[in-house]
Amino acid sequence: MNPTVPAVSSPNDLEAYWMPFTANRSFKRNPRLVARAEGMFYYTPEGRPIMDGTSGLWCCNAGHAREPIIQAIQAQARDLDYAPSFQYGHPKVFAAAARIAALAPGDLDHVFFAGSGSEAGDTALKIALAYWNVSGKAAKTRLIGRERGYHGVGFGGISVGGMPNNRKFFGSLLTGVDHIAHTYDREKQAFSKGEPEWGAHLADDLERVVALHDASTIAAVIVEPMAGSTGALPPPKGYLKRLRELCDKHGILLIFDEVITGFGRLGFAFAAERYGVVPDMITFAKGVTSGTVPMGGVLVRKHIYDAFMNGPDNAIELFHGYTYSGHPLAAAACLATLDIYRDEGLFERARDLEDLWADAVMSLKGEPNVVDIRTLGLVGAVDLAPSAEGVGKRGFATIDKAFEEGLMIRTAADTIAFSPPLIITESQIDEMIGKLREVIRAVAN
Repeated sequence: MNPTVPAVSSPNDLEAYWMPFTANRSFKRNPRLVARAEGMFYYTPEGRPIMDGTSGLWCCNAGHAREPIIQAIQAQARDLDYAPSFQYGHPKVFAAAARIAALAPGDLDHVFFAGSGSEAGDTALKIALAYWNVSGKAAKTRLIGRERGYHGVGFGGISVGGMPNNRKFFGSLLTGVDHIAHTYDREKQAFSKGEPEWGAHLADDLERVVALHDASTIAAVIVEPMAGSTGALPPPKGYLKRLRELCDKHGILLIFDEVITGFGRLGFAFAAERYGVVPDMITFAKGVTSGTVPMGGVLVRKHIYDAFMNGPDNAIELFHGYTYSGHPLAAAACLATLDIYRDEGLFERARDLEDLWADAVMSLKGEPNVVDIRTLGLVGAVDLAPSAEGVGKRGFATIDKAFEEGLMIRTAADTIAFSPPLIITESQIDEMIGKLREVIRAVAN
C-alpha cells in the first residue's frame, strides 16, 4: 500500500454513462470511484486505498498492475494490435489455447475463444445444439439450466440462468429450456465450511426433467460448479459426480460454467479437477487474463470437436465466432497471466490458505443480523437478515459503508460476497475480515 499515491482528477459529469447492474441514480449522487490499482488495492481519485475484496469482479486473481502482464500487453500492442479471427490466425492465440487445454482435466483438448463469459456461455450452448445436429440427433434441442444459476447476459445465458431479476424484463427468451432445482437449503446447510454434507441427492432432480421431456430431446445441462453471482453456493458433497452420472446415463452433454471458479479460485486450475468430474465443456473468462483484457472461451472434449471435422476440408465446420475471438492483446495477457499463476504457485496458494480463510470468515458468526456464512476456496459469503425497509436495503448500505471503510465487496440482495486476489496474505485476510466485521456492525440498525 502506497500512502503517497497522487490524486487523479474526477469527471465532472457522470450522467452520460448508463452503468451496468448498478443503481445509477444512487451511485451518481454518491459515486464510488477508483482511479488506479496495484497489488491488493484500488485507489480513489484522491489517492485513498481501497482493499480489493472481490478481485475486481471475480477476475483479478493475480492482483493488480502485475508488471509481466503489463509488459506483455504493451509489447503485443506494438507488434500486432489486431488480427482477424476468421480465416487467419496469429501465433499467440494458438499458444494460449494449448496452455489452457493443458490445464484442463481429461480430454478437454480444444478451445473456442470468445470475448467474455457471456459470449462463452452462449457459445457452449450453440456448440451443444450443433453437436447433436451433426451427430444425427437433431431432435436433441432442449437446454437445462439450474435455479439460481448465472451464465451471463446473452439470450442463451439468461434463458438457462435461474436468477429472476435477470430474466423477467426480457420476454419469453429461448424456447425449449427447463431448470433443475438449486442446491441451497439454509436449514440443513447453514454455516458450512466448504461443500455441505447434505444435498447430493438434489442432482436427481434431473430425472424429473428427463421424465417430463424425454432424454431424446435434451441437448445439454449447464451448471456452475459453485453458483457464484447468486451468493456463492458451494455444491453439496457428491452432487457434481451424481450429475455427471445422470448425464452419462441419459446421453446428455454436461457443461460446467467456470467463468468464476476457473484459474485458481477454488485452489485448482478448474473446479472440475477439484471435484474429479470431467464435463463435456467448460466455459471460462475473468481469471484467464486476471481481468486485464477481456477474454472468454469454451474448452471442448475431443469427441465433440472431432464430430465437426467431417466433410470437405475447405468447408467451415462451425458457423460461429466473434470479431474479438482470441484477440492478440488478450492472448498475450493470457500467456503472461498463466506464467504468474505457475511461477508463483497461486493455485496451490489458494489451497493452502483455504482453511485459514474459512476460519476467519466463520468468525463473523454471531455478528448482528448474520444468518448464514458459506466458504469455499478463497470465496466467502455472508447472508444478512433483511432490514424492515425491505430485501436488499441492508446489503446496499453495506457496500456504501465498506467503501467508506476502505474495502470493496459485492452484494446480491442481502448477501455479502467476497473473493480476494490469490496473492492475499494472512495479515491481509485478518485486515479484510476485521473491516467487514465493523461494517456489519455499522449497518445493524
